[in-house]
Amino acid sequence: MKAVVMAGGEGTRLRPMTSSMPKPLLPVANRPIMEHVLRLLKRHGLTETVVTVQFLASLVKNYFGDGEELGMELTYANEEKPLGTAGSVKNAEEALRDDAFLVISGDALTDFDLTDLIRFHKEKGALVTVCLTRVPNPLEFGITIVDEQGKVERFLEKPTWGQVFSDTVNTGIYVMEPEVFDYVRPDVSVDWSQDVFPQLMKEGKPIYGYVAEGYWEDVGTHESYVKAQADVLEGKVDVDLDGFEISPGVWIAEGAEVHSDAVLRGPLYIGDYAKVEAGAEIREHTVVGSNVVVKSGAFLHKAVVHDNVYIGQQSNLRGCVIGKNTDIMRAARIEDGAVIGDECLVGEESIIQGNVRVYPFKTIEAGAFVNTSVIWESRGQAHLFGARGVSGILNVEITPELAVRLAGAYATTLKKGSTVTTARDHSRGARALKRAVISALQASAIDVRDLENVPLPVAREQTARGSAGGIMIRTSPGVPDSVDIMFFDERGADLSQAGQRKLDRVYARQEYRRAFPGEIGDLSFPSSVYDSYTGSLLRSVDTSGVAEAGLKVVVDASNGSAGLVLPSLLGRLGVDALTINPGLDEARPTETADARRSGLVRLGEIVASARAAFGVRFDPVGERISLVDERGRIVEDDRALLVLLDLVAAERRSGRVALPVTTTRIAEQVAAYHGTQVEWTTTSPDDLTRVGRQESTIFGGDGRGGFIVPEFSSVFDGTAAFVRLIGMVARTQLTLSQIDARIPRAHVLRRDLATPWAVKGLVMRHVVEAAGDRFVDTTDGVRVVEADGRWVLVLPDPAEAVTHLWAEGPDDASAQALLDEWSAVVDGAGR
Repeated sequence: MKAVVMAGGEGTRLRPMTSSMPKPLLPVANRPIMEHVLRLLKRHGLTETVVTVQFLASLVKNYFGDGEELGMELTYANEEKPLGTAGSVKNAEEALRDDAFLVISGDALTDFDLTDLIRFHKEKGALVTVCLTRVPNPLEFGITIVDEQGKVERFLEKPTWGQVFSDTVNTGIYVMEPEVFDYVRPDVSVDWSQDVFPQLMKEGKPIYGYVAEGYWEDVGTHESYVKAQADVLEGKVDVDLDGFEISPGVWIAEGAEVHSDAVLRGPLYIGDYAKVEAGAEIREHTVVGSNVVVKSGAFLHKAVVHDNVYIGQQSNLRGCVIGKNTDIMRAARIEDGAVIGDECLVGEESIIQGNVRVYPFKTIEAGAFVNTSVIWESRGQAHLFGARGVSGILNVEITPELAVRLAGAYATTLKKGSTVTTARDHSRGARALKRAVISALQASAIDVRDLENVPLPVAREQTARGSAGGIMIRTSPGVPDSVDIMFFDERGADLSQAGQRKLDRVYARQEYRRAFPGEIGDLSFPSSVYDSYTGSLLRSVDTSGVAEAGLKVVVDASNGSAGLVLPSLLGRLGVDALTINPGLDEARPTETADARRSGLVRLGEIVASARAAFGVRFDPVGERISLVDERGRIVEDDRALLVLLDLVAAERRSGRVALPVTTTRIAEQVAAYHGTQVEWTTTSPDDLTRVGRQESTIFGGDGRGGFIVPEFSSVFDGTAAFVRLIGMVARTQLTLSQIDARIPRAHVLRRDLATPWAVKGLVMRHVVEAAGDRFVDTTDGVRVVEADGRWVLVLPDPAEAVTHLWAEGPDDASAQALLDEWSAVVDGAGR
């Protein structure tokens, strides 16, 4: 059997290590990752191998040649352009068409039993056998579930935490029959897991999963790269090491000179012809490459040092990676997580802080204190985007410098000369950061339309008027010390997951576009923004019957920017409105849960005394609303969703409503009663937005005061929801309390459980297994439905070490029992 080694990836997440070296040539224990892979293949009799190459292909070919030194026969298939995981193998079809073949990545470290994998493939008569393994964090891999016979049942490439249903992942190792090439189009980018496997499963072809025992590490990040070195030294992976083990865990390669007064505390590895002087101390998990010089008094701990590096006297290296041909001068200090590229000079007594990236061919001056990258960027964050964009404490986590870099990265994802709309809330912090954002956009050849202080829905609507995207800066809801930098697409909606990943990649690479002097972007300030927004809203939303109904409403603007649009709106709407708290309060750009509750109580008192039809309270940026009925009673957010759903469905009598899976199933009863149907979405606002854009959608909401009015916009808009509610109440001639009374009571309970990141995937697999024969819905997280209709939803939090649970039953006691039962499952799996 032949093998295919895929060695064409750029390894962008590993930059600057891969800036001038292809990822398969990165050394692990002083030997390229791909060499470990080739030796594994040879060990299992797979000596005839095709290597697919693309990025820096000549370096790979020059290093391995025809494979004679390894006792193998290597040929190469060169891609002129990236063809994807399947396309690159298709490119080598000429050499593979005669028999089954094995596909393996050239940049993953493993010691799997490939012989047993091939045996399994032949026994099952499979067209494709996917080699699987279990990992603690499955987010970066394709997760897979197989049945008792090993046949693949479900497969999802690079899920979000809400989509995780197992910790069994695709390792990218496959055994395939040549017939699989019939499903791969030539000369185009095709992916096995995203394109080919779904089609094979759709046609019922035999795809099997082999769960391998042993070691496997996808060396795709700096953290996993350093971990792989430690695992080799600890003996956790069965690979060959050159040299001699002079004491337990201390490996010295041929020609290395280690002074007897040097301190060595293994496990560690010192490469061939390296020189370690007296007084140097090398501690555990350190790898010293070939021809490295370690001077007297130097200290290395968990450091990975590539070839031909000079490490000066009294220098201190901890948990860092040093690229080849770099000089570390006397008393320099490099902290945990830092990466120094090839051909750099780090001056005497300089300090490079943790997680800093220094790209190749750079000089760090003597005595410098470096806590950001020497280019434009400091450290990349593990989770750049959260639930509200990029969030953090003002001037601690979110600084003007960070805002500039983020805006520069965003601009780089757009074409030169594009227009971006910017806006902010009424806080001083948001105003300061927005000015930094505008400067960065203009310097990146982007024209800017600055709306200044406007409600969030107005910013979204104005962005959709011809801009390539938008940026809104606001105070984080309920957290006065924090800010959110929100990025919009050309529709004014939050960036999709794909858009966020694209921005994240540019930000992490630190490769920002800079404009030539004649390309600096323009800055304009649109006029009549509120009249334009109000006119468009009133043309889109049905307000018939409002003037005739003579309704009186009380509107609480919460001293936020929502109040800026109300004067233009209420006068043209023809309703008797009492507006309270209309002025801006810079000292209170957001409100706590207690302040919001107090505001609603006060609103209820005013509504009852004024004998108004209802009261509405906007959040400070006008995105969400809360309701008070005609008696002054607060309509809780989850009930407000059902009330508006009932009104919309009763009026439309057809279409779909978009609701997150956490919503009570009473919503289905309400919708079905009026001839409409529910489309369940994930809890992500951009998924609600996606459904909201579809032509048949008539309504959407999240149960937390966010409502979508599809005839006007596909995003949450408190003002649009208010206008639509006025129209429906006027036409139906029913009060909110009457509508609320005719809807059954829901019994949905929620609980949050602490779950370490390392066991989240394991927890979700246990949940799926515990479900047994019960119906399982994996729209977002795992929802298990009991035979009597009760259900529980288990959803990992994407940003915190927490798992969320929701349970619904016919009464609180039943829901509580279900919640307790599944909390025990989650807790048990997490231990």
